[in-house]
Amino acid sequence: MITVSTPSRICLFGEHQDYLGLEVIASAINLRFTARIEARSDSLLHIRIRDRSIGELGAKNTENKYEEYCIDTASELSYENSRDYFKSIVSVLKKAGFAVGGAEVTLDSEIPIGKGMCSSTTMVLVLTTALAALSDRKRAEDPMEMALLAWKAEVEEFNEPGGMMDHYASALGGMVHLDFSTGKAIPTPLKLDLDGCFILFDSLQDKDTIKVLGDSKYPTQEALKQLGQYGISSIRDFYDHPELEKYVDTLDSFHQQKVRANIDNYHIQREALSLIQQGKMTNEKLGELLNRHQANLRDGLQISTPVIDKILETAMAHGAYGGKFNGSGGGGCLYCYAPREKAEEIVAAAKELGYPAMILQQDKGLTIHD
Repeated sequence: MITVSTPSRICLFGEHQDYLGLEVIASAINLRFTARIEARSDSLLHIRIRDRSIGELGAKNTENKYEEYCIDTASELSYENSRDYFKSIVSVLKKAGFAVGGAEVTLDSEIPIGKGMCSSTTMVLVLTTALAALSDRKRAEDPMEMALLAWKAEVEEFNEPGGMMDHYASALGGMVHLDFSTGKAIPTPLKLDLDGCFILFDSLQDKDTIKVLGDSKYPTQEALKQLGQYGISSIRDFYDHPELEKYVDTLDSFHQQKVRANIDNYHIQREALSLIQQGKMTNEKLGELLNRHQANLRDGLQISTPVIDKILETAMAHGAYGGKFNGSGGGGCLYCYAPREKAEEIVAAAKELGYPAMILQQDKGLTIHD
């Protein structure tokens, strides 16, 4: 029996920027997806996965409810839908040279489903790694390779608009800066020495991740294409050459709004990175930058919700420094950064409103053990 687990994450800065070839700062957290796997003597891959109805923050599988799937890994695989991840994982691993055979797999998770907490990504990553470990343990222990293969299985195989942040943030663990400017992930570990804590909330609102990503990604890409005549190809160009920002005025108001929000979010990420690396980040400054990021996501990209705004307002009223939604937006989870002495009070205030909450801890990345 091999056990593989990988963490969820919060995105601190750079939300909706990884797929634009920009940078993000993310941190792994203590909510994990786990796979237990044993090889079979035949070619059948039998998967038991925690029932998707158990999807809220803090929900426990006390009744041992599982959904079951079976794939013949020796047969020719064809996708039945745009999220046929079990088959895409097998396909991608085979293309990468792994010998994928039969196995018994049980998948369990502490991660809220459909709430911006990368439940799909962590499932794909943990199953990719578990199956890889049965074939080539040494390669499976390389988090960079597993993150890339998981991204291919989840995103590339289906031509979806998602980026790579979730895959690498989960696989690497800790707090990390991820640079996607070369088309590949370039990670830099970070350390944040502050005495506050992060608190996660579940808005209990489901969201259409693909639609939100598309609404945020494609308008910015369209705008950058229009700005190409001025030598602009990336949001980063406005940071490196501030004089170029005058050309944003040539866009219609809709595209201006999207681009300006992304420009400011990139500035926020760069400022946060500099402060963290210099050891000059403060509790108050971190909260201020999170609030500014959230304002751009809410007002510029227009992907927050009234419920998320209400929860954040409540957290701030009870002493939080700042916060933002987590993931693609349009519902799902959010978090705040707060003094530790105020944490229980903030959790209680959210629960009084009817929303689950928990105090987070930073966590390690992808792990494999017998």
